[in-house]
Amino acid sequence: MKFMAVKEDIGEPAAIRVWVEKRTVFIELTDGRIIGFPADRFKLLSQATENQLQEVTLRLNGFALRWENLDEDITVPGIVVGNFQLPYIVKEKIKTS
Repeated sequence: MKFMAVKEDIGEPAAIRVWVEKRTVFIELTDGRIIGFPADRFKLLSQATENQLQEVTLRLNGFALRWENLDEDITVPGIVVGNFQLPYIVKEKIKTS
């Protein structure tokens, strides 16, 4: 029996869903992946309240996230490749003995 794999060229994945939990923004992509990033990686989002972060919508057929109340747009391809405005700050847990 012979099998042949066929690769579909679907281009860059777009988001089909977006939501926020505990200051982390999650997107579900058309290829099935779910990616999350801290809102604090973007200047305007880092200053937003939890309620303001919840008001995110998908735009441009899933290729952009939009916070109308903050006048902030972020591209989905930029998120996928890790283009963030601010560095990730690791909060170390202090061990107590």
